[in-house]
Amino acid sequence: MKKTYKIDVDCANCANKMEDAAKNTAGVKDATVNFMALKMIVEFEEGADAKAVMKDVLKNCKKVEDDCEIFL
Repeated sequence: MKKTYKIDVDCANCANKMEDAAKNTAGVKDATVNFMALKMIVEFEEGADAKAVMKDVLKNCKKVEDDCEIFL
């Protein structure tokens, strides 16, 4: 399952850090951040709870870019 989330991030480099953090989160099969559109597309592992996984994604993104935001 894929879902698209609106994000708030200041620069393209920060968006890349967010993408890497999301990809390295348990339950995420793949993630893509589009800085220009301010969107994150997340593909979840089979059977993953999207809401729970996205809370972990946000936590991991805050570790690499503390002023980023994902609108869940």
